[in-house]
Amino acid sequence: MSNDGNKKQFWKRNAAKVPGSIQHVYGAQHPPFDPLLHANLIKAGQRPSPATPGKPKKATTFQEFESITSDAWDVGDDDDELLAMAVQNLNIEVVMETANKVIENHSKLQERQKLDDPTESPRRDDDAQEEAADDYEEDEEDEDGDLTSPEVSFSFQGSIDIDGRLVKSHSEAPIGSPKEAAGEHAALYRQRSLPHRPVIPLVARMADQNTSGTPAMTEREASRLDKFKQLLAGPNTDLEELRKLSWSGIPRQVRPITWKLLSGYLPANAERRENVLQRKRQEYFGFIQQYYDSRNDEHHQDTYRQIQIDIPRMSPESLVLQPKVTEIFERILFIWAIRHPASGYVQGINDLVTPFFVVYVFEYIEEEVENFDVSSLQEEALRNIEADSFWCMSKLLDGIQDNYTFAQPGIQRKVKALEELVSRIDESVHHHMQHYEVEYLQFAFRWMNNLLMRELPLRCTIRLWDTYQAEPEGFSHFHLYVCAAFLVRWRKEILEERDFQGLMILLQNLPTMHWGNEEVSVLLAEAYRLKFAFADAPNHYKR
Repeated sequence: MSNDGNKKQFWKRNAAKVPGSIQHVYGAQHPPFDPLLHANLIKAGQRPSPATPGKPKKATTFQEFESITSDAWDVGDDDDELLAMAVQNLNIEVVMETANKVIENHSKLQERQKLDDPTESPRRDDDAQEEAADDYEEDEEDEDGDLTSPEVSFSFQGSIDIDGRLVKSHSEAPIGSPKEAAGEHAALYRQRSLPHRPVIPLVARMADQNTSGTPAMTEREASRLDKFKQLLAGPNTDLEELRKLSWSGIPRQVRPITWKLLSGYLPANAERRENVLQRKRQEYFGFIQQYYDSRNDEHHQDTYRQIQIDIPRMSPESLVLQPKVTEIFERILFIWAIRHPASGYVQGINDLVTPFFVVYVFEYIEEEVENFDVSSLQEEALRNIEADSFWCMSKLLDGIQDNYTFAQPGIQRKVKALEELVSRIDESVHHHMQHYEVEYLQFAFRWMNNLLMRELPLRCTIRLWDTYQAEPEGFSHFHLYVCAAFLVRWRKEILEERDFQGLMILLQNLPTMHWGNEEVSVLLAEAYRLKFAFADAPNHYKR
């Protein structure tokens, strides 16, 4: 940072850096914290700015600007620079004048006490100083409100001795070097002036996305959970009623059993479920014993090698890169490929394991999945999660297997149907992409191949799949209308792009990082509206 840059107020140095104008770049990461840079910024903040004759300093410039842009602050690596700037705004003269008055007031108080009761033992210095400071603050607040501004009240948090030396603060925190003191000042100022924004985990808390964590539920969420529990507690679950309840989202506590029922993995009869689970889990591990040793054979080594390449590319990385999870995913994908020779393993199938795996892990844990060590689970729990994930993924793929056979004809048909549907519901978007020669296959192939998993955070995918499980042919048919609603959702951004490259970058990196339950619900509602309007219309697209 140059000296000239320090002399200017930070928002005047570069108009592009005005707080509130910065937009997140998809895939970009903030640079790591640099202690040397942090120290330099604090040191720069302590350097007094040269006085300009004839121009009185405006003491509250930073505070006024902050109040105007209070909704624009974002806690991040640039805070240290802002805090260093804020240090310069402390008026040293006001601080020293206030400190001297406190000392004088304290001296008078002690003299009065000695005159009133000369035999009384003196009170501890810190108690007397605290009382004097409090009395002075009350008096000054009545006389002049300016002296009790945040800067002044912060400046004498520590006690002041009679001879003018600083002693320990009321919090008993040790006083360090001026640099350390400035750092502590900056930390407290950060807490008081900068609003904290929530950090959205990869699988968000139930209060927002209803996929993990256990915060206090709202009355509506508790009521919905009771309805699910009552429905699932019966001897024979009404699957039609369960689908109606699940369409708007499934509570985390009952999502595992609900997904297993809606996917057809478990029977509706409660008495048969345990036997079915035991039989299917034993059958899966029978496949492991029968086929998994052949992964390095000449006929299967290419498939297994491709699986090993694709798994590290999956998300969330903190989960799939755990050795135990990687091993489980390799077995699931290889066994599925061996048992489905018509398609074999195709890139994109690997992503479809993750939602099932994460949901079934939550049968056994309460923590957030990105912070959990899966290997700490008992071996039996891991085997159950692996087998259940395999069978439910197999059920899903049974309905869309033509997406992954030779030449992937299912995806080709769906992309063509998407193009014709968009041409009917938003002609402007359709013609705009035609004008700049953007083919739907260039961006929508991935939407169909990965079921939008690369476009949405995992928490949104899990919520989306709640509805897909509840919809008849949700993954094969309703997904088309979700993709159409998803594309039109970005209508404004698409029409603003004026070249092929800009359109492709936008469509392949749509800004959904901070999406949650509300955005997915709106998307699904619009998709349902499109389905209701067009699904039975003979000319809306060619089947």
